[in-house]
Amino acid sequence: MKLIFLFSFKKSGYFAETIIRYIMHIAIAGNIGAGKTSLTELLAKHYQWESHFEDVIDNPYLDDFYTQMERWSFNLQIYFLRSRFSQLLRFKEKDTTVVQDRTIYEDAYIFAPNLHAMGLMNLRDFNNYKELFELMESLIQGPDLMIYLRSSIPNLVSKIHKRGRVYENSISIDYLSRLNERYEAWISTYDKGKLIIVDVDDLDFVESKEDFGKIVSQIDREIHGLF
Repeated sequence: MKLIFLFSFKKSGYFAETIIRYIMHIAIAGNIGAGKTSLTELLAKHYQWESHFEDVIDNPYLDDFYTQMERWSFNLQIYFLRSRFSQLLRFKEKDTTVVQDRTIYEDAYIFAPNLHAMGLMNLRDFNNYKELFELMESLIQGPDLMIYLRSSIPNLVSKIHKRGRVYENSISIDYLSRLNERYEAWISTYDKGKLIIVDVDDLDFVESKEDFGKIVSQIDREIHGLF
């Protein structure tokens, strides 16, 4: 979080007032299909924040990865690592609060280790990936507020099928379950900053203004605690 001081003056030249703006980095984490993109869009609109999304449309490896995971796992993870690190460097130059769909930590603590554990990324590539992440991590800070969307597997499967992304058709329940276990382990020890956990199984924040309002109330309480 950083502060920006804005000064306004009367026509006579005498000092009138000082306006303080808090510039924050808000991040949304969660498994595939948990609702990160939808919540990012809604929060950006509600708070007038600048939204930043995971690069899935222009990602040159996603289709190949879901077809042949072992061959393309390292390429995909390096692409995401580079992309999210670039995002974080750009955030430092911003003079407005940003809300980010998925974080660099999820790649490093969940997706890459899971691929290695499943035998889909060999040890040499995994160690190379880890060392690169550790170098990048030494140059960045965690978000001011992390919002973790917790979801059951049936809910994830339902959301994935509903949005109908072709490259996600081959995602297995076993793969989602492994990711969920790693998400829960990671979030239980998260220490990079403020954290909100939202159980999305019982919320429809896209269709229900009341449900979205519940999340906004949680965020407001945590944001006020940052100052």
